[in-house]
Amino acid sequence: MRLCIIGTGYVGLVTGTCFAEVGHQVICVDNNEAKVRQLQAGQIPIYEPGLDELVARNVAAGRLRFTHKIADGVENSEVVFIAVPTPPQADGSVDLSFIEGVAREIAGCLTSYKIIVDKSTVPVRTGDKVRETIHRYSRSKVEFDVVSNPEFLREGFAVEDLMKPDRVVIGVLTQRPVIAMREIYEPFNAPIIVTDIHSAELIKHAANSFLALKISYINAVSVLCEATGADVVEVANGMGLDKRIGRQFLNAGIGFGGSCFPKDLSAFIKISEQVGFDFQLLKEVQSINAGQMDRFLKKITDTLWVLKGKRLGVLGLAFKQNTDDVRMSPAIDLCRRLLAEGARLRVHDPKAMEKARAVLPPGDNVEYIDDLHEVAEGCDALLVATEWPEFTRIDLDRVRRQLSHPILFDGRNLFDRAEMERLGFIYKSVGR
Repeated sequence: MRLCIIGTGYVGLVTGTCFAEVGHQVICVDNNEAKVRQLQAGQIPIYEPGLDELVARNVAAGRLRFTHKIADGVENSEVVFIAVPTPPQADGSVDLSFIEGVAREIAGCLTSYKIIVDKSTVPVRTGDKVRETIHRYSRSKVEFDVVSNPEFLREGFAVEDLMKPDRVVIGVLTQRPVIAMREIYEPFNAPIIVTDIHSAELIKHAANSFLALKISYINAVSVLCEATGADVVEVANGMGLDKRIGRQFLNAGIGFGGSCFPKDLSAFIKISEQVGFDFQLLKEVQSINAGQMDRFLKKITDTLWVLKGKRLGVLGLAFKQNTDDVRMSPAIDLCRRLLAEGARLRVHDPKAMEKARAVLPPGDNVEYIDDLHEVAEGCDALLVATEWPEFTRIDLDRVRRQLSHPILFDGRNLFDRAEMERLGFIYKSVGR
């Protein structure tokens, strides 16, 4: 099918590329002309494993192209996906101005029937507003349908998640677009759930909020583990073998971050308030997540006492492994709090250092270190802030010799506690 993807961020670029990979003709649209030129030149502005190869292959095959003109994308496609940002606002609600703006532009381009698909994560009833906006601003008054098709992509695993999805959710107002939507996703061999549009919009927020709840639950359990001498890793392993629970998202640490969980959690709470329900459970999830960083910082100050003037090595800047995304990153938050206490930092991340420089500028108190094995040199302690697998392969004997004091704070529980103590480290982790 002929598809248009408006927005070339993490969701839009991966979605468009994977659609092209299974044989669809795809036009990706972005209003940032410099970004479009970059993509046309084969330069990928985000790090997502496997994405650069897929983009290059599908551009070469003529199935994928890029433009900054929405009219080009709309006129030359049967289905138009909206995948633009939906950033959080100060009150926790979602800024839908990008969605509204794109809907108005689409309206001005419509000359024949199109299926308009909300791929961005949006509050329930956004589809109604998109439909109303297009109808209001359309000059031709041609027929169209609005569909909700939420994404369930994990940054760092987005290509895998789209090529082998757990499920595909299609929310519709009428049955007319269902056949086309099924045809788009048929090559992915995934269960397809067709619902009303409001249910589809709620599914994404409900799913992400539940996963955030699961993370905060194990983080709360980690506090009990530390207080009682238990090991949260062993507790999580025991829980995870229960098929009703599962082991995923039961890793204790310094809290979740990124552009999805915090935003979607706040938005779901706000959505609930707007319909008269106080979702206190999710507010407690937020509270536990914030408190986890406070507890980790207390662990650092209890051990090092005064942080002013101390040199600390920090491993990790991205909000999670396998991405260069530093939006709402716990690692960046940790660095800022350490700097506020007067610490000096030597920081490293396998992929996120370029983007981190924009939010954590290098200077007298922040030094970016290219070589993972040089981060600990001359430091009073080493901190693990992101769960990159590369960090588990670091030469710990060398790290111990480089440190002024053999102290390691593991905010992601990457290392074996007994082994660290055997190597002579003062080892502080989470819930162990």
